[in-house]
Amino acid sequence: MNRRTFLKGSAAVVMLSGGFAMSLTKGLAETVTLGPLLATWTGDHNGFPKFDLVKISDFKPSILKGMDLKREQIKAITSQKDAPTFENTIVAFEDAGRPLSNASRFFGIYTSTMNDKPMQAIETEMTPLFAKFDDEVIQNDELFQRIKTVYEAREKSDLTNEQKRLVEVYYKLFTRQGAGLDAEKKKRLREINEKLATIFTNFRHNQLADEEKYTLVLENEADLAGLSDSLREAAAASAESHKMKGKWVITNTRSSMEPFLTFSTRRDLREKGWRMWTRRGDNNDANDNKKNIGEILKLRTERARILGFNTHADWSLDDCMAKTPENAMKLMMRVWAASTNRVKEEVADMQKIADAEGANITIEPWDYRFYAEKVRKAKYDIDQNEVKQYLQLDKIREGMFWAAKQVYGLDMVKVDGLPVVHPDVTVYEVQRDGKQIGLWYFDPYARDGKNSGAWMSEYRTQEKFKDNITPIVSNNCNYMKGKAGEPTLISWDDANTLFHEFGHALHGLQSNVNYPSLAGTSVKRDFVEFPSQVNERWLLTREVLSKFALHCKTGKPIPEELIAKIEKAKTFNQGFSTTEYLASAIYDMKIHLAATPDKTIDPDEFEKVTMTEIGCPKEIVMRHRPTAFGHIFSDDGYASGYYSYIWADTMSADASEAFIEAGSFYDRKTCDRFRDTIFSVGNSVAPDVAFRNFRGRDVDTNALMRDRGFPVS
Repeated sequence: MNRRTFLKGSAAVVMLSGGFAMSLTKGLAETVTLGPLLATWTGDHNGFPKFDLVKISDFKPSILKGMDLKREQIKAITSQKDAPTFENTIVAFEDAGRPLSNASRFFGIYTSTMNDKPMQAIETEMTPLFAKFDDEVIQNDELFQRIKTVYEAREKSDLTNEQKRLVEVYYKLFTRQGAGLDAEKKKRLREINEKLATIFTNFRHNQLADEEKYTLVLENEADLAGLSDSLREAAAASAESHKMKGKWVITNTRSSMEPFLTFSTRRDLREKGWRMWTRRGDNNDANDNKKNIGEILKLRTERARILGFNTHADWSLDDCMAKTPENAMKLMMRVWAASTNRVKEEVADMQKIADAEGANITIEPWDYRFYAEKVRKAKYDIDQNEVKQYLQLDKIREGMFWAAKQVYGLDMVKVDGLPVVHPDVTVYEVQRDGKQIGLWYFDPYARDGKNSGAWMSEYRTQEKFKDNITPIVSNNCNYMKGKAGEPTLISWDDANTLFHEFGHALHGLQSNVNYPSLAGTSVKRDFVEFPSQVNERWLLTREVLSKFALHCKTGKPIPEELIAKIEKAKTFNQGFSTTEYLASAIYDMKIHLAATPDKTIDPDEFEKVTMTEIGCPKEIVMRHRPTAFGHIFSDDGYASGYYSYIWADTMSADASEAFIEAGSFYDRKTCDRFRDTIFSVGNSVAPDVAFRNFRGRDVDTNALMRDRGFPVS
C-alpha cells in the first residue's frame, strides 16, 4: 500500500500533519484567498475533493503558496512569548499546514494515478522542493526546542495518554530526522534529501516508462493457446487501446503478465513475457535504474551515519516493532528454510508432470506458474479458469461490502455526481447506524500513467481534536477491463488482493482518535499490514463465497464441492509465494546492511551473490527484481522494510486463530474487540499493546507456520 507518511515516505507526499480543517492560526481564512487545491473540502458528505477544479498548471503555484502559509503558521508558534505547552506548541503544529496538506494530497493522487508526461515534469520539479521544505521544518531549531521542552515535561504535565503519545511521536520524528544536529550536518542532510528526492522520481518514471513501452504482442490465434476467453478479450481490448486492433497485447504489468504466465501453453512466449516483466528498468537504456539504485544506497548510508546509525537498515528499524535488522532477519530466515524446502517438493511435483507429458524440459522460472496450475488440478482438481468464472469484480466487491457490514456494521452506499480523477472511479459513502463515517473511492482498472500494483491512499485523515473530520480513502488496483457490456473477471489472487487493500481502507475509515498524526494507518510500518492481512480471511468464508461468487453466465453460486476444494488447497504453492516474497525482503535488508557511502553497489551482481548465499531455488526469482523494486527504491517508505509483510503476518495468523477459536469469523464479540482494539485506535496505542489488548497475550509466531502449512520447529 501507499500509506500516509509524515516525511519523505510516499509518492503521495504529505507534509507533517494531515487534517483538512482550516488552520488554527487566527485570521488565516480571512486574510488569504485559497485556490481549489489549497481550500478546505466542503459540500455534501462532510466535504469532498473537487477534482473537477484541478488544473495541472495550478500544482506548482498552489504548493509554493501552501509552503509559505505553513511558514507563517510555524513562525507564529515559535515567536510567541509564552512558555511551550502542549496546546500552544504541539496542538498548534498539528493544526498547521492544512492548505499545503490538501494540495499535497491532490499531487499524490495525480502522480500515482494520472502521471502523464506533463504531470511527470511537474513531479520532477516539485519533489525536491518538498524534500527541501521538509528539512526546513525539521531543522527549525526554535520549533524543535519548543517540542523538546514539552516532551521533557510530558510526565509532569496533565496530558491524556493520547496526548502524551502525540508528543512522543513528534519528538522522535524530529530527532530521527536530525533536528538536534549541528549546522554542518544539517546542511549535508538537506543536500542528501534533495538528491534522493530527485533520484526517487527518476526511478519511478523509469519503471513506469518500461511498463508502458514494452508489451507482449500476440499476432495470431496460435499465440493465444491456453488463454481463457476472458483473458483473450482483455488482451484484445488492450491491443485496441494501444492502436493495434486485430491483435492481442499483454501489458508489462503484474495483473496482465501473471495470468499469461499461468495459462499460456506457448513456452517460448512465456519466456519472452517473463524476461520483459522481470527486466523492467534493467535494459541498459535511457530508462535503466541500476545507476539510480547505486546512488540511492550510498546517500542513504551517508544519511544514516550522520544520524548516528551504521546503516540505513539500523536507522529504519529503530522506529519499528522489529527494532533491529537482526530481529527481522531471524524471522525471515526461519520461514525461508521452511519455504525453500517446500519449493523442492513443488518443483518435483511439476517436473513429474512435465516428464509425463514428454515435454523434455527442466522447470524454469517462466514455467513455475504454468506447471503449478497443472499440479493444482492434479492434486486438488481445481482449475483456476473455472474458479475465475465465479469471480466477477462487481460481485466480489459486493461480497467485500457485505462482510464489512457483518463484521463492523458498515454500509457502503454508492454516491453519484461527485467529481473524480478519472471516469473509472466510483465513490461510496461509508455509514454506520445511518451516520456517515467516511468516503471510499474505488479506482480498479489499469491505464497508462497509473502505478502498477494495488494500494490504499488516504485523501483525508480522521480527526476530532477541533472538528469531527471524517476520513476519505481510496483503493487502487490494476485489473484488466473485460469486454464491453460483460463482467470483469478476476483471479483468486486478485480477489484476495482486493480484500487486502480494503482492509487498509477499513483501517483508515474506522479510525477514532483525536489527532490526525495518530489516526488510521499512521502506525509503525511493520504493523500497518496486519489489519489488511486479517481482512483477507473473510474472502474464504463460505458466507461470502456462497452469496457473491456467482457464475458470470448462469448466475449460479459457486458449487459447495468447489469451495471445499479451494479450502483444501489453501496452502498449495505456499513454497513459491513465500520464497518469492522473502527473496525480495532478504535482498532489501542485506543490500542496505552492505551499503557504504563511498562504494557503488551493482544491484544485479548483489542479487546474484545474495541469492546464491541464501540458496534461492533456481526456479524462482525475487518477486520484485531490484530495478523495478519500487517499494524500496522509489521512496523511503519500505526501504529496509519489505520484511514488514511477514512480520505483520505473524500477527494476522495469530489473530485469525482468535476467530477460529471463537467458532466463526463473524463472531460478534471477537469482531467488536478487533475493531475496538486494532482498527479504531491508529497509533494512539503502541502496536504491541494494541495486539495484546486484542489477543490477551503477545504474538505466537508459530501461528504463521501453521497458517502457511509449514512444520513448526
